[in-house]
Amino acid sequence: MAAHPWMPASPCGPGCVAVRMPTVGRIRRAARLTRAVLVLLSSVLVAPLLVVLPAKAREVLVRLVFRGVLHAFGACVEVHGETMEPQDGHRGGLVVDNHVSWLDIVVINAVRPMRSVAKKEIASWPVVGALASRAGSVYLDRESLRALPDTVAELAGALRGGSLVNVCPEGTTWCGLGLGRFRPALFQAAIDGGVPVRPIALRYRVAGGGPTTWPAFIGDETLIDSVRRVATLRGLVIDVHVLPEIAPGRAADRHELAALAEAAIRDTLYGDMPAVPHVVRDLGKGSALEI
Repeated sequence: MAAHPWMPASPCGPGCVAVRMPTVGRIRRAARLTRAVLVLLSSVLVAPLLVVLPAKAREVLVRLVFRGVLHAFGACVEVHGETMEPQDGHRGGLVVDNHVSWLDIVVINAVRPMRSVAKKEIASWPVVGALASRAGSVYLDRESLRALPDTVAELAGALRGGSLVNVCPEGTTWCGLGLGRFRPALFQAAIDGGVPVRPIALRYRVAGGGPTTWPAFIGDETLIDSVRRVATLRGLVIDVHVLPEIAPGRAADRHELAALAEAAIRDTLYGDMPAVPHVVRDLGKGSALEI
């Protein structure tokens, strides 16, 4: 039962997950899981460096960790569109994306490390919670409407201070074959902070094939269940469509701003005009991050 009537909900569940997909054998699956664990354990050892390293070096280190996770699962990321950096490089920006999987934040940070808004429960997760806190996550209590104004104020302060912050405005995960309504509350932080909004459209697919719902983290399944399924999938490709930013002042209020961002992502994922890959500054040479 929802904690309040406005609690985000998704219709997606086990029935959304495809029955058959190309898979790897048990030995390779075990090797992938082992590599992923080693990457996470290594990240714990280097986490204290995040406090003392200069910003550029810290960004390189974080990017390497997240790319290491993707490499462990045999994933390939293809980036389409623009750079994630705000057009005015001296200010922050709110980066919003459709929410499908625990992999979403991994993929985005593999392209461009940034802070994120996360549900407060993540702070208590083993290993991941400590890393999220050290990365400057802004925690959101989804069950308490009273806590929301403080979260918006904290987020606005981070944006005003020059941070890029990632938010999943659907508030919960969908399977990837549909898109939920973007909740407008956190968009108020972009308005208060006077920063642009950068929509990001994520699509999970199989190399040489169509979209796949296997990476989705939905329904009542545990994180471990989802991780195991991802480790089994052969040829996972994640398309990252970096869409044009929505400049401050373009929307009259947070509701219109949320609607603009949602429409941009919906049109990219489910319209007839796919984005065209090109060289993205974040990744150096080439349009694809082959990992």
